[in-house]
Amino acid sequence: MRRLVMATLATLALALAAGPAASATTAQDARTSPAAAQATATVRVLHGVPGLTVDVFANGKEILSDFTPGSLSDPLQLPGGSYDIKVFKAGEGPGGTPAIQKTVEVTAGTNVTLTANLNQGGSPALNAYVNDTSKVPAGKGRLTVRHIAAAPAVDVRANGTAIMQDLSNPDEAVTETAAGTVKADVTLAGTDNVVIGPTDLTVAEGANTIVYAWGSAKEGNLKLAVQTINGLQTAPSGVPGGTGGQAASHDGGAPGWLVGATGLALLSMVTIGGGTRLLVLRRRGAPHGDRR
Repeated sequence: MRRLVMATLATLALALAAGPAASATTAQDARTSPAAAQATATVRVLHGVPGLTVDVFANGKEILSDFTPGSLSDPLQLPGGSYDIKVFKAGEGPGGTPAIQKTVEVTAGTNVTLTANLNQGGSPALNAYVNDTSKVPAGKGRLTVRHIAAAPAVDVRANGTAIMQDLSNPDEAVTETAAGTVKADVTLAGTDNVVIGPTDLTVAEGANTIVYAWGSAKEGNLKLAVQTINGLQTAPSGVPGGTGGQAASHDGGAPGWLVGATGLALLSMVTIGGGTRLLVLRRRGAPHGDRR
């Protein structure tokens, strides 16, 4: 009898643990259940090749059709593994010659953006970026800038002050800053020659705001595209401290740029609005960027 009771309780526990299937989410970037996140990757595709409407295939299966320049796809849930990505001019695949082709490795549990874009020399390229979805300190947002344009190195300015310098295709730079809206523009590195903007850019609290500079400087069609990953908030860590006011906050002090695990970090100090920030410029590694 004891064994029968224990077996029944074990079966009931397993049934309760399984629970109902999770419903689809409609967030800006899908935040999957822990179980689904372990089995799949969240993948979005950004089209950054001017003047070319395309169809996108992964391992011979069409995943996007009539995809227009500047578009960002809805989140796709793909099992981890190797994917042969082919980008065709709309209507010419899969039997034709792809405009872009590359095999990429997608790791389950990651959040990835694939970009079909131009390299610095103006040739079509494909890049795979792993998006940082770690928590952001309370009151702050994460800002990621990616250079995927046929253009030389650039500086990114906020309210006239350079916050990201000498960024080359296909590199990215990341910082954490106070949430809010700034007047942003992009200049040729080391100059005041504005090539994109100015434009109002909102860095959302508890989110990773990802900005892509795409297009061609030679053709005069450089533009910005923005992707937002929400749900990265951290609860305030400062708490009232008895009669002595408030206890110190443990948000890590001055914001820092994230160092990519496979990237080469370049550290510099800049002053923005009277405060000093520690910055890290990440140079894209071979597994994630196309360096043709």
